[in-house]
Amino acid sequence: MAALSDTEARSRLAGLDGWEIVDGKLHRELSFTDFGEAFAFMTRVALIAEKLDHHPDWSNSWNSVTIDIVSHAEGGLTERCFELAARVSEVLR
Repeated sequence: MAALSDTEARSRLAGLDGWEIVDGKLHRELSFTDFGEAFAFMTRVALIAEKLDHHPDWSNSWNSVTIDIVSHAEGGLTERCFELAARVSEVLR
């Protein structure tokens, strides 16, 4: 799966509320009620990431989660990156 051009990636970004492109990665910062809620969210996303075989770079500090998605293999954003981001957004609904 080839990396998207910058124009293609920016076009795809228009369909993802809450996401932005930072340093060539899909980026989102989230806040939850507490650690348990944040960790539960990460667990749901981990299962999705395993099914897609595409894993985010992320961090958690108490009630916050920061997510960055990029294809290291392709050296940029791919369709799979946007699919994972869309699935993360679905978990948040």
